[in-house]
Amino acid sequence: MHKTLIALALATTLLAGCGSGSISSLNSAPSTSASQPAGAAATLASAYKTTVWQDNFANDPTGTPSSAYWAAETGNGAEYGNRGWGNNEAEYYLPSNATVSGGYLDLHGHADPSVLNDACGVSSGNCLFSSAKLTSVQTVDLSKPGFLEIKASLPTSTGSWPALWLLPGTSPGSTFPPSTAQLATQPTWPIGGEIDIAEWFGTYFSGQNSTVQSTLHLPSGTPNPNYTDSYEYQQTTLSSPIAGNFHLYQLAWTPGQIQFAVDDQVVMTCTQSTMRCTPTVAGLAPYPASSLWPYGTTYKSYYLIMNLAIGGNLGAPHQDNTQVPANYDQTMNVAYVRYMTP
Repeated sequence: MHKTLIALALATTLLAGCGSGSISSLNSAPSTSASQPAGAAATLASAYKTTVWQDNFANDPTGTPSSAYWAAETGNGAEYGNRGWGNNEAEYYLPSNATVSGGYLDLHGHADPSVLNDACGVSSGNCLFSSAKLTSVQTVDLSKPGFLEIKASLPTSTGSWPALWLLPGTSPGSTFPPSTAQLATQPTWPIGGEIDIAEWFGTYFSGQNSTVQSTLHLPSGTPNPNYTDSYEYQQTTLSSPIAGNFHLYQLAWTPGQIQFAVDDQVVMTCTQSTMRCTPTVAGLAPYPASSLWPYGTTYKSYYLIMNLAIGGNLGAPHQDNTQVPANYDQTMNVAYVRYMTP
């Protein structure tokens, strides 16, 4: 998501009864639309009986997200020595842009003259925006079967780059920027991998307001001197727009296999034994033979990130932050997040 530019092919999967791979607990439940009540008999979640943790924002008081579940980031990557998050992004994250109201978590991105930092990273300093990024204090364990589900509405306006994704370790800290000691506990990217459950790219998906991408990153296995990133992905076209509509963005796993799903439809399966994701995208190079599978093996605990990036290599038109609308004003809405086990 925020570490490397993904070379995109516009191969998509129409979300209409598609499926790939086989985790038996998933296949035991027929697919439904996102409008079906959570926990209904025909959902993927019904195969998972134990809720490890969840945040239903409808039950939260109005105000800031619960610190028992979320840490709100401050900054634009410079605090990590990575200004613009390595992607020339145009946003500066502020905790005040993440609020809970009306039963939803709102991650709000907008033009913000109060942001005094050069939020454009390596680009010009005239595109100043603030936005929101939350990292989960609670983690998920990929060494045991599990299921993660986020019900959300993702913005698809010019300049938007909303994302739901996982990184290894624990949230870098309850306050940002993280300390040197906190950063020392985090694996160096991409050795622990990265799981992008769902993203929408303003740079490439302009006019495709029903398309999302799921991506599994692996370390190449060549520390020369640092591990490089390799990935496979799948693009999915939903039956209704992702902006203004709530969809279920889901991840199910067993040791050695990870499945991505949207609205209870499995869209991509990635397997350790074959080191491939299916279905495959034509023309996309497979993982290198030297790639390592870190999920549930080298690293067990992963944390969820929900953020609305603005501009950058995958958000801005033509990768040019000056083309992000000066009056940009968009919001990602999240109804709930839940992590379950069988």
